[in-house]
Amino acid sequence: MSEEKQPQLPRDPHEQLQERILADYPRLGPDDTFKFACHPGVPCFNKCCGDVNIFLSPYDVLRMKKRLGMKSSDFLEKYTLLPVQKDMKTPVVMLRMNDDEAKTCPFLTDKGCDIYSDRPWPCRIYPLGLAAQKDTPDGWRGDRFYFLLKEEVCKGFDETKEWTVRGWIDDQGIDEYNEWGEHFKELTLHKFFEEGGTLAPEKMHMLFTACYDQDKFREFVLGSTLLKRFEMDEDFVEEMRYDDEALLRFAFQWLRFGLFGEQTMKVKAEIAEAFKGTLDKKELFDKDQPKGPEKEK
Repeated sequence: MSEEKQPQLPRDPHEQLQERILADYPRLGPDDTFKFACHPGVPCFNKCCGDVNIFLSPYDVLRMKKRLGMKSSDFLEKYTLLPVQKDMKTPVVMLRMNDDEAKTCPFLTDKGCDIYSDRPWPCRIYPLGLAAQKDTPDGWRGDRFYFLLKEEVCKGFDETKEWTVRGWIDDQGIDEYNEWGEHFKELTLHKFFEEGGTLAPEKMHMLFTACYDQDKFREFVLGSTLLKRFEMDEDFVEEMRYDDEALLRFAFQWLRFGLFGEQTMKVKAEIAEAFKGTLDKKELFDKDQPKGPEKEK
């Protein structure tokens, strides 16, 4: 998260858009219909894939870097921007557009999207959008609804293909992305922030690394004493070595435990005692390490 990568965002753009959507956009249910199609025969084909702000979720990055066969750090370095604003509560990751006049998407080709089956959620769900009112104080989810992003430049709305909202979501594989997005929102919209809490820089970096830089997070998890501190299923630990989704699932659990004190993970009894001062911490964490030759004699 270097300084040169941190362009300034406009003031709370998400919040401003959310307010506009909640006030003005018609709300669509699962069985409501709309007409839309996007293909090379549409006059505006490919023209929408540029000069737009594409915010990436951890699952978006996971899918894209895996599709490209890249390490997460390399993907983030080459294809993303990390904008900052004064009141930012959690890290924001945006897709870096090409440095050309049209600011085109780096994955755009004459035939369309080069990573189409692994394209990020904002591209996948278009022309639908998803909005939600704030959750209620008693814990109930705020009203969530879909709406139609009908832009004049898009001629896909002149096509005759008709969809239901439910049919579009199924066809575009959006449910899986929504499920992972909900897990991420449990972090970014946590009541800790609602109550005015802020993260120290090191915890902000911890959240960013665990959510977005999966390969670096894997090195940390498997190369430190972290897993020795918790009751962990051995099969799940083994799965995390190779499966990015398993690792991301663990990241969300660990962050909720470490950042907000939620009981999403169970600390081993001997660790709890060690941190109460009744056991020697160094001896505890070293006990599973191979002994050096001088200790084996």
